[in-house]
Amino acid sequence: MKRAGFFLGAVLTALLMATALLSLIWTPWPPEQIDMARRFAAADASHWLGCDQLGRDVLSRVMAGARSAWLVGIVAVGIGLVIGTALGLLAAARRGWVEAMVLRGADLGYAFPALLLAILLAAALGPGMTIAMVAIGLHAVPSFARLVNGSAKSWWTRDFVLAARVAGQGRWSITIRHVLPQLLPLLIVQGTTSFALAILAEAGLSYLGLGTQPPQASWGRLLAEAQTLMFEAPQLAIAPGVAITLAVLGLNLLGDGLRDRLDPKEQPR
Repeated sequence: MKRAGFFLGAVLTALLMATALLSLIWTPWPPEQIDMARRFAAADASHWLGCDQLGRDVLSRVMAGARSAWLVGIVAVGIGLVIGTALGLLAAARRGWVEAMVLRGADLGYAFPALLLAILLAAALGPGMTIAMVAIGLHAVPSFARLVNGSAKSWWTRDFVLAARVAGQGRWSITIRHVLPQLLPLLIVQGTTSFALAILAEAGLSYLGLGTQPPQASWGRLLAEAQTLMFEAPQLAIAPGVAITLAVLGLNLLGDGLRDRLDPKEQPR
């Protein structure tokens, strides 16, 4: 059962990633092309998912939205991964007041939801995709920092690390050469899970008008535009909704499968 979930997650993630990459070079129609004569047109051979209230091809806009979701996810997770890992390693290596400051900072970060942070940044700099990336990325930092700190501290007590310390290696040399490589499986799993949360957060921020801005397509933006047309054209909300669901489901299943394979604690005894 777990193997089937992992395979399904890998397939869904690969398909959505391929869709995002394909949208860079090809979509059935230009995503922003308006054709009022095709307004609310039903699905047919030329428009597989029909057209929206401005005659734009829905499939093309969903494909373009995949590109926005993956771009935000990659950048946001990258921000959280790099900063959070660095802080977690620093706290584990130095301990004492340094660790206390990092952990208290992580607690403070948990008190600021991504939405609140995005609102603050949007008020200061204006809404946009960059604001969504930064807000989601900074919100992911505390999770990575706490996870890395807790795991790194356990590796600092291992015999091979103690032997490196006896041999005269410095804290940073031990951290980079001996501790960080042991954390890579954990970081891969956490990164996959955080990617799903980032896609969901990006959709939420775009739905509220704080993320990706028109004319660039976004799944959350497509849902926002379709909310007043639920009875007239429900398919406009179904397409991006299904895309978000499949993306989050695929990444979560993939993350669970990777955890089973990469985390020694999850291996059968």
